[in-house]
Amino acid sequence: MPFPITNQVQTAQQTPKHYGITSPISLAQPKEADVVLTRKLTETLRPFGVFEEELELQRRILVLGKLNTLVKEWICEVSEVKNIPAAVIDNVGGKIFTFGSYRLGVHTKGADIDALCVTPRHVERIDFFSSFYEKLKEQEEVKDLRAVEEAFVPVIKLCFDSIEIDILFARLALQTIPENLDLRDDSLLRNLDIRCIRSLNGCRVTDEILHLVPNIENFRLTLRAIKLWAKRHNIYSNILGFLGGVSWAMLVARTCQLYPNAVAATLVHKFFLVFSKWEWPNPVLLKQPEDCNLNLPVWDPRVTPSDRYHLMPIITPAYPQQNSTYNVSASTRAIMVEEFKRGLAITDEILLNKADWSKLFEAPNFFQKYKHYIVLLASAQTEKQHLEWVGLVESKIRILVGSLEKNEFITLAHVNPQSFPGPKEGNDKEEFTTMWVIGIVFKKMEGSENLNVDLTFDIQSFTDTVYRQAITSKMFEQDMKITAMHVKRKQLHQLLPKVAIPRGKRKHLSDGLRAMNEGSLDLSVDSDNSMSVPSPTGASTARCARATSPQGSTVSTASESQGKTDVLSGSTDPAVGDSNVGTASKKPKVEDGVEQNPQSSPCLSAEPAEERPDSPLENKLSAEAKAEDHSVLEEESSGDANCHLAVDPVTGEMDPSEAEPTMEAEVTEMNTAEKMPPTQKTANADLSDVPILPANPIPVVKNSIKLRLSR
Repeated sequence: MPFPITNQVQTAQQTPKHYGITSPISLAQPKEADVVLTRKLTETLRPFGVFEEELELQRRILVLGKLNTLVKEWICEVSEVKNIPAAVIDNVGGKIFTFGSYRLGVHTKGADIDALCVTPRHVERIDFFSSFYEKLKEQEEVKDLRAVEEAFVPVIKLCFDSIEIDILFARLALQTIPENLDLRDDSLLRNLDIRCIRSLNGCRVTDEILHLVPNIENFRLTLRAIKLWAKRHNIYSNILGFLGGVSWAMLVARTCQLYPNAVAATLVHKFFLVFSKWEWPNPVLLKQPEDCNLNLPVWDPRVTPSDRYHLMPIITPAYPQQNSTYNVSASTRAIMVEEFKRGLAITDEILLNKADWSKLFEAPNFFQKYKHYIVLLASAQTEKQHLEWVGLVESKIRILVGSLEKNEFITLAHVNPQSFPGPKEGNDKEEFTTMWVIGIVFKKMEGSENLNVDLTFDIQSFTDTVYRQAITSKMFEQDMKITAMHVKRKQLHQLLPKVAIPRGKRKHLSDGLRAMNEGSLDLSVDSDNSMSVPSPTGASTARCARATSPQGSTVSTASESQGKTDVLSGSTDPAVGDSNVGTASKKPKVEDGVEQNPQSSPCLSAEPAEERPDSPLENKLSAEAKAEDHSVLEEESSGDANCHLAVDPVTGEMDPSEAEPTMEAEVTEMNTAEKMPPTQKTANADLSDVPILPANPIPVVKNSIKLRLSR
């Protein structure tokens, strides 16, 4: 019966290749209008520097060729030292692979290159960080060479002929490394240590993505557009709880699978359509997960309970499958979904020729978006210390965001992924400072005229975690500091550099910075005693208590007790509440400065400090803030309060005499250990892992951020 067989063959030939875990949504071919829109998209992207010049691309290829030659020479040298037979040395191989944006073909001008050095089994990691490091040091083109051997994924960083390169290391269980080696082969992972598996993961994921999209050129142009859009809209940062490059690549790849014949203009629109309506936390998968029986941990909520709590899972396609977005929080997901919806609305207009592509890439004004902000500053005395300190602080900011969004009075916490140089404190001591800004949205509370919100415990838990990690990793230096402060929108411009300030605000910049540079304006601006956390050498604990509103409703505050613990574990659990350790600054003691509410416990602050006469600084700040009211956009009627503060320059307490009717806020620096009853001086239960007590504990100056919101 040959006839039915012939039919079956013809049907099979007509069936297109299937991409992804589901069938495509549409196989429609592009129309002429789609091609024209794609051409316009390309022209719109060019001024943003997302395309590299051909000359620069050739220079990258040349540099990678030189690096590959160095690797082969080094492996031969190591082989000779280890008495490998000459016949094997001649064919021992070794190779530099690339991954990340360069491998995907979407790198921008001046971007770094992620590379992987793959060696045969007789070349060990210690060789990579010793003899290869020394070989790199001998090269004239190599600058800024540094090894980070103790990192989660160990790396050598360098600048080769002005191109920044990060080189990972993987030693395979092979006698030689062939030139045509395909790293997607799962059998290569057998008998490897976990650090080599982690190092290989980047290349394996990148290669899988390129093999799982129907049209690589359409994928690349779409990804360039989406990455630019994400950066312009402040939602591009894996470390801060948004999405990193590989996650954006996987979302675009999934869109390409669902619309395999579409061109970039259509794919950008479909990207927003698909993910504005995606039912999170359903995972995004590019292929069905496979089990290679290597007993490596993979993302599987059926097996691993912690995987069930991931809010926006995007699963890497290479074994061992992992969730690339485990840092995403409720706030960051809400922000991204809202941006997806806005992107859909704009691309709808573009497809109807009611708007140009430039509208999609217009950067929103983050510093006008919210009424309240928390400003974080990380400072150190030397540039080298500052570089390390900033990296650590930034890696933990998501813990603060997670803590803030769990606060019962906060709807959303949005950290701007872009950091800025911090303002000078006005002293003669040289200091390097980096600043981050977090927008805060407070919930609209019913049935309460006044509301006290205390963020002390949230801030303290964050600083504790950072200092604990710094001490554990032995990178901490005495002058490394974290400062946190509450600033309202109309005074934020006094801290920001000119490039971050909208045009209507720039007229105030010189006055604000001049005041800060002359030391006449404290860094806290809107809330005086900023959360200046002193350098840690001992430890203390923090307990979260509750204060009450004037009506008796519960409002969070913090009451702290001093502990006497030594070096802490490197846990990064945001729930761990052990406080940072520090040296007491030689300042006059600063009291809490708030009345006790009769219905609250003795250690809780519920009422603002009594009024004091205005100082010239207070009058200046108040007058400036009032003048700004005319230039600031109309306040949103979202229910979250606006605030205005006056600062007492002597006691450091907040003076509500200048406060606007809608809000009073105070940020006080206090030491509550002496004021607390003995029964409340208990250690946090989360500190059960602290092994020993220090011989000479240092007193810690406790700090708090307290906001009083009024309707």
